[in-house]
Amino acid sequence: MAARVVLVAGFTRHDVADELWRASPESSLVRHDLSSLADGVVRRWADGRLTVLELAHGCVSCTLRLDLVPLLERLGGRVIVQLDPMLEPEAVCFALSETEVEVEAVVTVIDTATWLDDATGADSLADRGMRAAEGDERTVAQVVVGQAEFADALVLTGPGDPVLTAVLDRLTPDAPRRRLDALDVVEMLAAIPAGARRGEIDDGFGSLLFGRPSLEPAHGVSVVHFTDRRPFHPMRLHNCIDVLLDGVVRVRGRVWVASQPDAALWLESAGGGLRVGNLGPWEGDRDQEVVVITRSADAAGIAAALRSALVTDEELALVTELDFVDPFTEWHEEMEL
Repeated sequence: MAARVVLVAGFTRHDVADELWRASPESSLVRHDLSSLADGVVRRWADGRLTVLELAHGCVSCTLRLDLVPLLERLGGRVIVQLDPMLEPEAVCFALSETEVEVEAVVTVIDTATWLDDATGADSLADRGMRAAEGDERTVAQVVVGQAEFADALVLTGPGDPVLTAVLDRLTPDAPRRRLDALDVVEMLAAIPAGARRGEIDDGFGSLLFGRPSLEPAHGVSVVHFTDRRPFHPMRLHNCIDVLLDGVVRVRGRVWVASQPDAALWLESAGGGLRVGNLGPWEGDRDQEVVVITRSADAAGIAAALRSALVTDEELALVTELDFVDPFTEWHEEMEL
């Protein structure tokens, strides 16, 4: 029997995975401790039994490929997986996407006292002593925003404030939210809508507006939804990147730069962390799209900056003859989840 898993993520201490396990007596409970991953050591508990794993190459992808995925395939049935705080559920679901393991739901626990500051801050995992491996340059913001954005349901550790509520309304609008101190895990899972993601990986070419987010501003939080049919000037786009990082919670964009007409570039940021990747060739029309969720930034100013980075009519007429300076040719790397 193929495994059905509930992934529980979060950047805070919680017992939500235990509550789910107790509510489903036939299920298994798995958790990993990656605090020593940089030394090639992973501690794994499966139904209370500790196994210490020594990996030749200490990295998150090795842990998933060499331990978690084979373990879930072996266990079968329903499995509750509590993810280490530094793990993003999207990476786990990507590792499971070519297996028969079914993702029943992704649940993320939000620390209401710290999440907003973490989501807009510039601390790296290394700054917090939580780097998964020597080359792990992720920011805390990238982790906490990724955990919330990919969730089918959210558990809040305390009362939310209006700004946090407004951000979550736009980041993951369809996910039911429940308070930790009054949590009924069975009811929460039943409240997940039929169209929820449930581990499905987006290829980057679909709409970047997940769910039904409000496009009207509230409590200083706004959504900028930018689309256009003409390319960006690579240097002007590069020069307006800072506008996308200050006072912004999340940026996701599929962009076309005039110097690379066949490549769909992927732009993603959370807090002060930015990533540029390559989605490969355009699958159809070059329908570039950028979605920005702001906390305190000027939404109109962001839209104007993006608009000003497009090529002009004159540049578009000469696009095949111009020799563009393109910082993205060396900056981006192939997109990896």
